[in-house]
Amino acid sequence: MKDWQPDISKGSAPVYERLVSALEGDVRDGRLVPGDRLPPQRDLAHRLSLSVGTVSRAYVEAERRGFVSSHVGRGSFVADRARPHSASHDTGPLDMAHNVPPLDPAERWIGEGLSRVRQRADLGVAVNYAPPEGLASIREAGASWLKRRHGVMRAAADRVIQCNGGQHGLALAFAALARPGDTILCEAATYPGIRTLADHAGYRLQGVAMDERGIDPEALARWARETGAKVLVIIPTLQNPTTITLDAARRADIIEVARAHDLMIVEDEAYRVFANDGARDCFADLAPERTLMVAGVSKAVAPGLRLGFLLPPDNEDIRDRLLLGIRAFGYSPPSLGGLVFSQWEQDGTADRIADDVITESEARTQLAASILGKAMAPPGAGRSLHVWMPMPMLDAERLSARALRASIALTPPDGPIVDEAAPSGVRLCLGGLRSRDALEQALRDIAAMLATAGGSASSGLV
Repeated sequence: MKDWQPDISKGSAPVYERLVSALEGDVRDGRLVPGDRLPPQRDLAHRLSLSVGTVSRAYVEAERRGFVSSHVGRGSFVADRARPHSASHDTGPLDMAHNVPPLDPAERWIGEGLSRVRQRADLGVAVNYAPPEGLASIREAGASWLKRRHGVMRAAADRVIQCNGGQHGLALAFAALARPGDTILCEAATYPGIRTLADHAGYRLQGVAMDERGIDPEALARWARETGAKVLVIIPTLQNPTTITLDAARRADIIEVARAHDLMIVEDEAYRVFANDGARDCFADLAPERTLMVAGVSKAVAPGLRLGFLLPPDNEDIRDRLLLGIRAFGYSPPSLGGLVFSQWEQDGTADRIADDVITESEARTQLAASILGKAMAPPGAGRSLHVWMPMPMLDAERLSARALRASIALTPPDGPIVDEAAPSGVRLCLGGLRSRDALEQALRDIAAMLATAGGSASSGLV
């Protein structure tokens, strides 16, 4: 029997949840290994001065999450599938292609969140169609989140519109501001989902040249004149794929160009929660008359909630077009995931998950920097879900192919490219691998591939 003494002294979560987290952490750190027999519930309760019911609830929850297996008459054991880098988590090619957050924090809380949603007085409304802008309680939670975690001062429940994740929000924004065949300006290398949306809806994307500070204002003005475009979509924080974060002066220059050429700005702030303390003001506050912000909870809380928020400019025509788009594409936003988030925003769970995701992302970013060294561009914040390795396109394609042969899936190098002026390189997504051990090994494999290729990744944009 394992003489296990968990530390449950820290945190504000319920005691049973802290006990589950301690068990999970000790498994992850190797203090408990598969096959270890855990103390009987009564013994552990006595040792920790807890009730037997609290320990029993923790063991049941740990078993539900796959860390414990219980056998009548024999006791409770650390399950084989609890091994941090077991095949049950990272099977097939190691996923460094999809930009998702570490999922463990949300998985720890989803059961508790659903149990609390069951007690909400407004749960019954989730079975009916919601208003096109979303339920009031969900929009209140969204406004609170945008103001607290994104720093959007003008976020208010009566202005926020619920959407079905960030991609849906971009689709609604484009449809409200442009028509098929219209040109939309964007960074020369951008989020691949923007390319997919443009291909599907028939927009023409024009990539704008970038430098080490982000999109070039002079190039932006030139393309606005030459194309007659009226929409700019931009990722100001930890730009995808390059991780550049716009400084205050560059934001002011972009706004000046937008006002001179009557450009509407679609501000994609998927990564705003990862910004360093004292982050620059968002475009929604700096240029509220022409900015439509798209933000969500996929990157910092849980992508499976499929919950995003739109903050339109103070323009009723644009707002009406957004609501018409919601009616046309889906009639109304789904309520159940929004109610879960609303509950989490009220009781502090959303902050606990986001803080854990940010902490883990910071550790993973530092790990990547320590292994990749100068081959990795310094990201525009101390924590990021993705990092960027600038290199010539041919080298990027070779690295991607070599990695795939080694069962590591990378973002296709041409996936983000919109214009030939785009910076070339490889985006590495750090959140898709469950364990940090698996990520470290994948990063070391990639570093070895770079060394074998002669270190050509050290040259590039930044």
